[in-house]
Amino acid sequence: MLPSVRQTNFLIVFACSLLLAIALYMEHVMGLVPCPLCMTQRVFVALVGLLALVAFVHHPRRLGRRVYASLGLLAAVIGGGFSTRQLWLQSLPPDRVPACGPDLYYMLDVFPFLDTLRVMITGDGNCAEVSWTFLGVSIPGWTLLAFVALAALNVWQFVRR
Repeated sequence: MLPSVRQTNFLIVFACSLLLAIALYMEHVMGLVPCPLCMTQRVFVALVGLLALVAFVHHPRRLGRRVYASLGLLAAVIGGGFSTRQLWLQSLPPDRVPACGPDLYYMLDVFPFLDTLRVMITGDGNCAEVSWTFLGVSIPGWTLLAFVALAALNVWQFVRR
């Protein structure tokens, strides 16, 4: 039997919470410093989860469910775009990688917000570094797969009766 609309929204919330918990574990326990694109991807994972949480609590009818699913799909696609950008940066030859900038937390403290936002959207040399892999796939590769799954769940929420 297929999960209900509310169960599927809860599954999305759970998956996003798990992804964010893994990211925090990697940062605070494993000592991996997130790059600007990693932080941007976290924002979009959180946004997909927040939209699903609101949909879970609101439990709207068909039109509302489609609105939430459309917004969740949009957030997942945009987040997947940032994952793809980071994978592209990681595939560049060393002489083509952009220059590394300061730590994101430093930029948030010192730089104007729009300059920090530009780096969070485009990335820098720090985003090209592959510091961890699992089964030969880097963190943005796994994040892209997660965004694809989240997008698929939102498409399903949109088309189901």
